[in-house]
Amino acid sequence: MGVIIRQTIKGTIVNYVGVLIGFFTTFFVITHLLTTEEIGLTRVLVDAGVLLAGLAQMGTGSSIIRYFPYFQDEEKKHHGFFFWTLIIPIVGFCLITLLSFLFKPQICSIFGDKSPLFVEYYYLLAPLSFFLLYLAVFETNANVLMRIAFPKLVREVIIRVLTLGTYIFYGYDLINFQQFIYAFCAVYGVAALINIIYLVSRKNVSFKPQFDKIDPFVKKDVGPYSLFIITTTLITAITPGLNTFFISAQLGLVYTGIFAIANYITAFIEIPYRSLGAITQPEIAKTMKENDIQKTSFLCQEVALHQLLVGGMILWLIWINIDLIYEIMPNGSSFESGKYVVLILGITKLISASYNISTTVLGFSKYYYYSLLFTFILTFSAIVLNNKLIPVMGINGAAFASLISTCIFVFPLILFNQYKLKTSFFNSKQFFALLILIGLFLLDLGWELSIKSIILLLPYKTIHLLIINGVLKSVILGLIGVIIVFKIQLSEEINKIIIHILSFFTRKSQQK
Repeated sequence: MGVIIRQTIKGTIVNYVGVLIGFFTTFFVITHLLTTEEIGLTRVLVDAGVLLAGLAQMGTGSSIIRYFPYFQDEEKKHHGFFFWTLIIPIVGFCLITLLSFLFKPQICSIFGDKSPLFVEYYYLLAPLSFFLLYLAVFETNANVLMRIAFPKLVREVIIRVLTLGTYIFYGYDLINFQQFIYAFCAVYGVAALINIIYLVSRKNVSFKPQFDKIDPFVKKDVGPYSLFIITTTLITAITPGLNTFFISAQLGLVYTGIFAIANYITAFIEIPYRSLGAITQPEIAKTMKENDIQKTSFLCQEVALHQLLVGGMILWLIWINIDLIYEIMPNGSSFESGKYVVLILGITKLISASYNISTTVLGFSKYYYYSLLFTFILTFSAIVLNNKLIPVMGINGAAFASLISTCIFVFPLILFNQYKLKTSFFNSKQFFALLILIGLFLLDLGWELSIKSIILLLPYKTIHLLIINGVLKSVILGLIGVIIVFKIQLSEEINKIIIHILSFFTRKSQQK
């Protein structure tokens, strides 16, 4: 348990450092040094690389976690288990790369008119996807060895620092555009190499297979399970980059860049779930195994409540200051057409993060194979909606496609779990949380119609007045929301945190 706690604490610290670096890079470097089209190219390259890498894994990520316990023996260096984690992905990579080049004419014809830069650098997808493939594989290998902090450091910090360096080198004309794209892709190669070196340096790791040490259960189970995982992966790997691909093909890389910045802004909404999910998932796996439906329901309701509260407050803070964000952002006028994308994607991510725990419940149940059906529904609806809405509504259509497809996926999945597994995801506290959020949005509307006009009369520069307005509004209205949550005792955990903070300041004042 000590190793888990230490690694979790380290991982959490690394995660927040990465968020700070990402925030600085996104809002003050990328938008200043890169054009919208250049941002769009980097986004579509990474999304396409992630797609190919996800397909090439052939389910290796899930298989590593599932089968490692059957090989686990530190003294025997885990019977060469890690050999298999190298061989299967390389087979998948060769197959996917071959297909990507065979279908290159068809793919390039889709993107050629609107996104010629992507077609020009299409050949970089092979090395980039290779780097991303083994970055993920070696990260998962380290995770099953209970070493999560260092791979997280590589993904959250080192990659961000290195890409920041490439942006600065290009932005200040130290390298040309082609060299920038090469360097941008090479960053993931460096990260993968660092992960490889770290794993090989572990004394209990061997890449020499021991064929006679394969458990009979593994021999029997690996075929059907791998087929299920590969089928699921073929669908799930497509979904995350759908918006990027459709926008690039139908509108061009300029709009891909605008959408990417809006997507970056909303990424903060999902941050609470990273910790909530990591903490809750192992406990849900245990309660599902013990068939403790009541405790499972309680855990799911708590995750949903706290994600709605914290994630909803983040969404509220973003939206009430959205005009100020684009005003402060370098070249913000080039990106402000993505304003309503921020709101729509923000709502999407709030719903997804709040109730994504339903996928965990189904995954740990005996009905896990139904997850393939729900994943297919999500992907199919996202493809249809992107294809229909983008030509009519532009990037707002892509955002609505995400929102609608997420609702089509999440709420039927919750109903299925309630019917089949008898788990309950909703409670009255979540309803009150939504009422508080709606009330805060209405208070902001009242502020804008009254107090803001008074602030703008002060004898200062407009930008300074807008900042003053944003800070005062966020602090005063935010405190009102926190006080309401505290007074009605919506969350015992949040109340404990508030009391702890108040007691800290009380002690400080008494010491003075």
